[in-house]
Amino acid sequence: MEALVLFILIGLVAGWLGGTLGSGGFGVLGGIVVGVFGAVVGGYLFGNVGIGNRGLSGKVLVGTAGAVLLISVLRLSRWG
Repeated sequence: MEALVLFILIGLVAGWLGGTLGSGGFGVLGGIVVGVFGAVVGGYLFGNVGIGNRGLSGKVLVGTAGAVLLISVLRLSRWG
């Protein structure tokens, strides 16, 4: 249960940072969703190139990078 709460909190922070950096505010719930999916996408992409995400700051950084990427793809698909 603690891991799920921590994952959601990391997702919230990553979604907020990603929304701020990617200029795509999705609100609190949207930020959590984008952050969690961004963390999954970022973890997958960074893991495939051999870059680990150790520690809380590493997880937030990877999640933020994934969230920015996900926001960019969402923006392209909506207005592209």
